[in-house]
Amino acid sequence: MKHDDYLILKTMMKKNSWTKNKKGVDEYGQLMASWLKELDMDLQCFQRSEIGNHLLFTSSHKDQSPTLLLLGHLDTVFPPDTFEEVSEDEEWLYGPGACDMKGGNFVALMALRNIYETLGQVQNIDVLLVSDEETGSDDSKSLLRTIAPNYSACIDFEAAGKNHEVVTARKGIATYTINIEGKAAHAGNHFCDGADANLVAAKLLIQLAEQTDLENGTTINVGKINGGIGANTISPHATLTVEARFTSLNEQKRIIDVIPKLVNHYNKDGITLFIDGGLQRDVMVPTSDQAALIDKLSSIIGIPLKTEKRGGVSDANIIAGMGVPTLDGFGPYGDGDHTKHERVSKKSIKRRILEVTKVLEYYAS
Repeated sequence: MKHDDYLILKTMMKKNSWTKNKKGVDEYGQLMASWLKELDMDLQCFQRSEIGNHLLFTSSHKDQSPTLLLLGHLDTVFPPDTFEEVSEDEEWLYGPGACDMKGGNFVALMALRNIYETLGQVQNIDVLLVSDEETGSDDSKSLLRTIAPNYSACIDFEAAGKNHEVVTARKGIATYTINIEGKAAHAGNHFCDGADANLVAAKLLIQLAEQTDLENGTTINVGKINGGIGANTISPHATLTVEARFTSLNEQKRIIDVIPKLVNHYNKDGITLFIDGGLQRDVMVPTSDQAALIDKLSSIIGIPLKTEKRGGVSDANIIAGMGVPTLDGFGPYGDGDHTKHERVSKKSIKRRILEVTKVLEYYAS
């Protein structure tokens, strides 16, 4: 790679694209659009008022040819004025989003440029960049599920593993906010007239925690609990904030079914419960179709792809959950993501661009 090529990645990193900074996310999206339009890709913009716009770049699709979705996100976790310095040395580039995932978007862009220069066009390959991945893709997941059936395969550009592993499995996640409404009463004079929301919250917390099954990779965490007014008042309200993670489809179904049932059990004796939330991202599990994709891409690249499983989630979960063979971790290796020490390996960037270029040449030819 030429030194000037890194100027593009530095430009990406210098544009603050914190999820809640709509202006910054959209400006970064406009940069990506300017570069991808140079490759004759068409843009479909899904405009949003509170968050950044989601961007789908499409190419022409040949009949009967396999189609590939390149998946990335525009947003980072860093608010303005918290981490904006961009620097480099011989081995690393440092800065916000270096590996999560502006480095990945850069790899995809440069590989697309390579095949455009070689073939004179991009075809059978689309690019989706969403704006809210770091906050759970609450808005974009419906778009992801809608377009997923249009593709034969998907590769996501989250960071590679330390030894350039791609990701074959990720935990699924469900999140809930449970509001409990009781009835206030004087704890001394009218104890029996009250309906204690805090007591229900405590009982429910224990029952939720008991759904954890470490042997099967399932965890339930009530990460926040609050409620009540004071020691002399029967609590009229309480709130639980809950996260569930799971590693199998059976456990995903069990948890999605059991949590609302546990909540509903306490709708009695002056207590009313309201549950908000649900499945945020499907569990991503290895499949035979995914294994076939690994074999095919390994053959195209010329070396066996190393693989790993991760506990964290990404938008690859959603596409994989729609039955599309999906691999994650096709970005370059980096570390320190979500911290002020975030960095990405220059050597890894070069390697990934070469590998992804070979993959895209296969789909575009």
